[in-house]
Amino acid sequence: MGRWFQRRVQTLWTGVLLCFSAGFVALGQIPPPVTNGWALFSQVKYSQRFFKEYNESFLVPAFDARMRQYENQEVLLKGHYMPLDLEEKNVIILSKFPYSACFFCGGAGPESVAEIHFRTKPPRFKTDQVLQVSGKLVLNTNDVNHMNFILKDAELIIP
Repeated sequence: MGRWFQRRVQTLWTGVLLCFSAGFVALGQIPPPVTNGWALFSQVKYSQRFFKEYNESFLVPAFDARMRQYENQEVLLKGHYMPLDLEEKNVIILSKFPYSACFFCGGAGPESVAEIHFRTKPPRFKTDQVLQVSGKLVLNTNDVNHMNFILKDAELIIP
């Protein structure tokens, strides 16, 4: 009975540990890797908020707990380079859509653009050049001078 009992207890503990592990993943403790950041960004809801200092209203994201679990996690984006004149030389704007249909000129939403901060100065890109990047996600709700989705320490992925 001793050996049989030990095996039962061992099996029981293994089952309990597996359940706890699955529970942590289900509760969002360990988010799955993000291989399509645009799909993740499209789940965010927005509302208009008036900013007195600009005398203008802007769309502001409402990042829920599910979205916040991805903050500082590695996110992969594939998109079109937007030729904006930015002060920082290691920063670019990436769009889900080409220039003619982007957030700034074609009516797409704020979930379709991201601010990319490369670790080092990237090479020069052409308008609408398709790029694939990976970086740590930063969520921005208050600074209207930056995008809502920012990838820090980004790297260009060359297939």
